Amino acid sequence: MLCWPPHLQEQCAAVSRETSRLELIPVFISSAIAQTAPAPAAGGDMMSSLAGMLPLVLMFVVLYFVMIRPQMKRQKEHRAMIDALAKGDEVVIAGGMLGKVARMSEQYLGVEIASGVEVQVQRSSVVQVLPKGTIK
Repeated sequence: MLCWPPHLQEQCAAVSRETSRLELIPVFISSAIAQTAPAPAAGGDMMSSLAGMLPLVLMFVVLYFVMIRPQMKRQKEHRAMIDALAKGDEVVIAGGMLGKVARMSEQYLGVEIASGVEVQVQRSSVVQVLPKGTIK
């Protein structure tokens, strides 16, 4: 045991020798008893655990209807739009460029962004199909 100021170290050592371990044991035992879990009540335990889980379940249900379901709907609409692309369609590409579909393959499109200028992009980069005649 360290004591401060240094000239009191002999007195501190005497006090620590006088304090026996038996005096400290009841303190540790009482804290150990306080840390044990209470005995489960008969019958009400299942209801209390279900009531405790209810906010978590409700949070996941709200998360599904607010975020996951609308995102899945948007993905389905985007997939249908990409599958319906045809030559001559006027499209907006993810970078904001406008162009006409000139060539098509399974994964890529050739988009004519100006007369004689054609870029090759992935089909999934098409953001929107514009009405005919939008690009002049």
